[in-house]
Amino acid sequence: MPKHPTPKRKTSRSKVRSRYASFAAKVKKRLTNFVNLVKCSQCGEKRLSHQVCQNCGYYRGKQVIKFGKVDKKIQKIKA
Repeated sequence: MPKHPTPKRKTSRSKVRSRYASFAAKVKKRLTNFVNLVKCSQCGEKRLSHQVCQNCGYYRGKQVIKFGKVDKKIQKIKA
């Protein structure tokens, strides 16, 4: 079975962090143009395009999710 190469020295904390920082910057730059935020027509909050607004529940002028009533909690009744 062939032997695999092993690192000669421990990778320092600063080297690891700088490598991760450059990777994170590249990903952020790539996703900046990918994610499109638009203004909700009902409440004015920012939301993802082609998605229901998380604040008011409207999508394309129609209410899709209702945020009104909260049902009462069911409690056990002792007999």
